[in-house]
Amino acid sequence: MSLLIAKPGPLSTLQDAGRVGVRHLGVAQGGPADMHAWAWANWLVGNSWGATALEITLGGLTLIARQPCRLALCGAQLQARVNDRPQPNWQSFTLQPGDTLALGMARSGVRGYLAVAGGFIAGSVLGSTACVVRDGLGGHKGDGSPLAAGDELMFDANAQENTLTRGLPAQEKPDYQDEPVLALIPGAQFRHFEDHSLIEALNRPWTVDPHSDRMGIRIQGSVLQCNMTSLISEGLTLGAVQVPPDGQPIILLNDRQTIGGYPRLGTLTPLACARLAQCRPGQTLRLCTITASEAQREYRAFRAQF
Repeated sequence: MSLLIAKPGPLSTLQDAGRVGVRHLGVAQGGPADMHAWAWANWLVGNSWGATALEITLGGLTLIARQPCRLALCGAQLQARVNDRPQPNWQSFTLQPGDTLALGMARSGVRGYLAVAGGFIAGSVLGSTACVVRDGLGGHKGDGSPLAAGDELMFDANAQENTLTRGLPAQEKPDYQDEPVLALIPGAQFRHFEDHSLIEALNRPWTVDPHSDRMGIRIQGSVLQCNMTSLISEGLTLGAVQVPPDGQPIILLNDRQTIGGYPRLGTLTPLACARLAQCRPGQTLRLCTITASEAQREYRAFRAQF
């Protein structure tokens, strides 16, 4: 059973929860840049945590159903249409054989997530289907390639018999046009930044730089000044906020490198990373500090919903 890709859009890739336990090999984790929208798309069609869904960057995707399938679309507003009829975001729907789902370019947000009941089927590479183009791993072909016209996305026909209908809680539908406040856990080098630059960093807006991708998002604003003269390279986590010599941070996302030698302001929480992944170039955001225990409580509450 499959969906035929008529138009792939700029970058459409399969993503499960990500590749774990392989960073010592220099392999990126992959996984959904916006964990929040990915998780709710899977939930709407009854999938368990970790099911493989499609991440669609900027939109432009068109696909044709070859068999009946139950789908859900969450994340960026992609002007979805089924057989040229508007299809609302953040809900599940059914396609019949021959139906066409067409996505326009994103009006708000950056990434949309399309889930199918039972999850898309792809071969596991190093324990995950997550597509990391830079590493040439995972995805629908296993070689890290994004979708192309004529490709097919496979799914389990039996899972489509599930007629489960769920409504997303209203508070879980973000407005991607709002200026987000992203929670930052201060890191070991936080105290080595000049006090004045820290005050500026936490009280003034930052602007998303166009030179951003799934590896990391650059933000521009007040200059962060660090008084450290040397630093041994260390492992990098999701959301690590590296500060190069120009004082303009780089926030590392799912396809990041595994080690780095720039001082770190701290680490964004997983949900802050998800919200950051929907920020468009030129959009402003703010940073606020949070304790590790507060971040853990927030994440546990989120995961408990699934």
